[in-house]
This record gives sequence, structure tokens and C-alpha cells, in this order.
Amino acid sequence: MRDDIKIIEIFKQLTKIPRCSKQYDNFIGYMQDIAKKYNYICQVDKNNNILCYKQNGNSKICLQSHYDIVCLEDNTIPTIIEEDGYLKAVDSTLGADNGIGCAYMIALMQEDIDAEFLFTSDEEIGLIGANGIEFDLKSSYMLNLDSEEQGDICIGCAGGVDIIAINSQSSYIENIEQKTLYEVEVSGLDGGHSGVDIDKNIPNAIKLLAKVLYECEAELLDISGGQRINSIPTYAKAIIVSQKEPKTQNPNITIKKLNSTTQHYKKLDDNILKFLYIFANGVRGYDQNLGVVLTSINLAIVKNNIDNIQIELSARSMDNNELETIELETVALLESFNFDIKTYGKYPAWKPIQSNFTQYVLECYNKVITNVTLGAIHAGLECAIMKQKYPNMQICSIGPNIYFPHSKNEKCEIASVNKIYQVIKQILDNKLKI
Repeated sequence: MRDDIKIIEIFKQLTKIPRCSKQYDNFIGYMQDIAKKYNYICQVDKNNNILCYKQNGNSKICLQSHYDIVCLEDNTIPTIIEEDGYLKAVDSTLGADNGIGCAYMIALMQEDIDAEFLFTSDEEIGLIGANGIEFDLKSSYMLNLDSEEQGDICIGCAGGVDIIAINSQSSYIENIEQKTLYEVEVSGLDGGHSGVDIDKNIPNAIKLLAKVLYECEAELLDISGGQRINSIPTYAKAIIVSQKEPKTQNPNITIKKLNSTTQHYKKLDDNILKFLYIFANGVRGYDQNLGVVLTSINLAIVKNNIDNIQIELSARSMDNNELETIELETVALLESFNFDIKTYGKYPAWKPIQSNFTQYVLECYNKVITNVTLGAIHAGLECAIMKQKYPNMQICSIGPNIYFPHSKNEKCEIASVNKIYQVIKQILDNKLKI
């Protein structure tokens, strides 16, 4: 079977395995069967990371991918189609991030390659697997396969932190002025990755909703929006009361006047809408030297729990000091709007460093693909964690062209999948003569 066909077929097999974050058992069982079939040792640690290697191997390199995928709806199994030279999914994320990387590694195991193959868990919800990894890796080099631009060799990435804000204040109001109830809904937006797509002017559903509500002086009764902490929200909805009719010319926003009337209503804290309206969402700084976004923050989720409103945000920066600054500033702002705050999932930036290994990968790359550059990405890669855990290991990241990950528009270029596999084989065939 040709390499290009083999990789795509393996990927299609993987899409049939439930791999939303926090789903482990099916993929672990699948990899245990693969390892047994091709004579690899297979270890699983307490955080559901998987390491496959040869019993008496002499590996110099570890290939690494995460096996979980972003599912905009829980328990989604993507339905894959091929169209115009791309792999796509029907009304869901594709899972090429990072299923293609996993497919590469499985294909190499089928070819009996002597390497360490590391499959990490729960990357998409905070690099949890990488943070909790327990394996004593023997390799001197790591090739991460989670990048998404064929022409770039990634040698640095943004750090990040997630912020949860909760407001529990509300009050019961007598509807003396006979204000009208409305339902305002934003839907059908493209969405995208909250890191690599944050500078593409993709509309944020929560921000669009907040603008309409604030301009009609709405009082909030209910509000929800967003799907995942690392996705630009495509959907948001609110129930409000207002004396002014909400207005918009945006075709993605629908406004419905509710026929029901109410003598009393439970009003959420006005500070919630004020914050959503004034918050400066998106790019906060640009690194001219790296040619990449320096710092950004994504207003990702708002939801109405039983007794509070919860807002979730994801901040990123290529600079650890800048990351600390945007975290502290956002926390202070939220506290001034009566929110209680907690932060979680913080991970460091991976400072770009050129090494013998990155130069070697560049030389191998140029035998297959021209006009290749070394650069950094405004997204979290597990390389940052791996560099902390294995400080003597030289690391870089590559991958095929994957567009709009974390959204229903995610697509992967088939020709690019094959080219990157040829690059990987070139790296391995040269026996890492660094």
C-alpha cells in the first residue's frame, strides 16, 4: 500500500474510536493490540499516557502526539469525507489535530521502526497528560507531530492559562414597567482555534450577543454561549427583559419577542453584561521578530448554572512575563465586576531555541519540501512541558496543513499528509547523524 493511502486509512480507523478528551479506554486497548501485533512493549501511566518501544531497542528519538480531540458536542465520532483534496468531517471537528500525528506513529510502528512512540492524553483540556507524564524516556531527541503548517518547523510556542469567573448575585424584580421578554440568539459562526486563529477576525458569538444586549439596555435573565475553552465560540443565547427592542443587522443573530408576560423576574447582576460588553477580546500584542501574535485572550464560554453565572477565558502569550501580566490584569478586572476567580491549567511558553536537531530536521525537510522556515506558534504545544521534564532533550514540532482546527470547518490537506510523512521517514532513515 502506498504511504499516502496507508496514513489516510489509519487515520480513518482512528476516527471510529471515541477520542474526545477524557475518553481513554478504547484508544488504549487499540494501541495495546497494535503494540502486541508489531512486537512493541506498551506502557500506560496513571494519567493515561501511552508509550510504545522495542524490548531491546536503541532509540535516539521519541515521536510524540496527543490522542484526544476537540469535540464540540460530547461523544462525537467524526464522519469523514474527502473533498477537493482535503479530509473534512460532516458537521463536527475532524480530529486531524492530532489524529494525523497518531496515524504517522502507528504507520511507523507497522514498519518496525526503532523509536519511542509517546501518545499523550487530554492535551485539548490543559495539557493534562503531558503535565502528569511518568515515563523515563531514553531518547535524546523528540519530534512532536502536532503542528499544522507544512512549511514551518516549530521551535517555540505560547504559554497559557485558563480563567474561571463566577458571579452568584441576582435579585427578584417586580415588573412594574411591564418590560418585554426577548430571546436573542447568535448561531452559524465559523469558529476556530483560540490560539492560531485568534488574529483572523473570526467573530466571537458571546461578544456579538453582548453588544446587542448592552445597546438595548437589557436586563439578563439567562445567558449561555461557547463550546470549549480553546475554541472561538460559534453560538450564544440570552433571555432578557427590556423596554427597548433589541436590534441588529447581523444575519447570524435572531431576535424573538416572547409572548409570555411576567409580574416578577429573577434578574442577574448587571455587572455580568457590562463585563461581557467592555472586555477587550482577542489579540493584545504582536511579536514583530517572530512574526506571530505575542499575547491574546479568548472569551470562550458563558453558562448559567443553578445558582450562578460562570465565564471561562483562555489567555496565551509567547512570553512568560506577558502571560503573568494578562492573567493578573484579567483577574483584577473580573474582581472589580463582582466575580470570584480561579485559574487552572497554566503552562509555560516554549522559548524558541535553535539546536543541532532543529538544523538537522531542516536539512531533511529541504530534501522533500522547499521554502521551509523555523518559527513559533501562538498555541500551546506539549513541547513546552516536555522541555521542562526532559531538559537535555532537543525538541521541535512539524505537521501537515490543517486549517481551522477546533471548529466544524477543520480540514486537512491530503497531499500535505504524505509530504510530511516523507519528511519523517527522511529524518529516521538518516539515522539521526547529528
